Amino acid sequence: MNLTVSQAAFTKAIMTPTLDVPAGLRDAKGDPAGKRFSVYRNNVAVSLTEALIQAFPVIVKLLGNDNFRVLAGQFLRAHPPTSPLMMHYGEALPSFLQGFEPTQQYGYLPDIARLELAIRRSYHAADSAPLHPEALQALPPEKLMLATLEIAPATELISSQWPIFQIWQFNMAAGPKPKMRAEDVLITRPEFDPQNIVLPRCGGIFVQALIQQKIFGDALTAASTHNPEFDLSQTLAALLTGNAITGIKEG
Repeated sequence: MNLTVSQAAFTKAIMTPTLDVPAGLRDAKGDPAGKRFSVYRNNVAVSLTEALIQAFPVIVKLLGNDNFRVLAGQFLRAHPPTSPLMMHYGEALPSFLQGFEPTQQYGYLPDIARLELAIRRSYHAADSAPLHPEALQALPPEKLMLATLEIAPATELISSQWPIFQIWQFNMAAGPKPKMRAEDVLITRPEFDPQNIVLPRCGGIFVQALIQQKIFGDALTAASTHNPEFDLSQTLAALLTGNAITGIKEG
C-alpha cells in the first residue's frame, strides 16, 4: 500500500462499498488497485459477517439468516473492528439494535444480544479456583453479613424485562415456548463451558451488589427491600454450584 494513503482513508474505503478505491493505492505490481481492492473489501465484509453469525446464533435464528446478513452489513460499516481479536467483535450490537429501525418491533433483541455477549465473555474469562461451600457455611452469621464475597471473572449477570433465558433456551436447547416475564440471568462457568440459570425474583439485585463488592448484608438488604420473600438460599446455591464465588474477605 502506498504510504500516501492514510490508514483512516483505507479503513473507510474497505468498510464502505460505495466509495472509490483510495487515490494512490497500488497493488504489489505497482499498478492502481482496482479489482483486487474490491475483492479484498468483499472478503473483509464476509469475514466480519461470519464472525457475527458465530457470535450471535440466537439473533440469527430469530431474524433469519438472510435478514441477519443485511443487518450485519449495516452494523459492520457503522462499527468496524477496534481489535484484531474477533472474539471481541460485536460489543456494540445491543446498542445498534436499539436504534435499528427494521427491528424495533422486536424489543427483546438488544437484551438477547447482551446475553450472547455475556456468554462469550464468560467463556473467554480468566480461570479461577472456586470457594468450597463449607467455607461459607462455617462463617458465623454476624461475620458473614460484614463480609465481601470475591466473584469469579467468568460470572456475568444480565437483567431484562424480557424472558431472555426462555428465548435463548427455546432457540438453542429446544426449550418450551417462552412466557412473558422479566428475568435475571446468571451466567457462570463451573467447568469448561458457560451455563445460564434464571435467578429467583430480585436475585439479580443481590448478585449485582456482590459483583460491585458490597458487603453481604447490604446485598441481602437491597434484594429483600424489593422482595420481602427473596430466596437467598436458592440464589447462593446458584452461585456456589456455578463456581462463581472464589473467596471471602471478612469485614
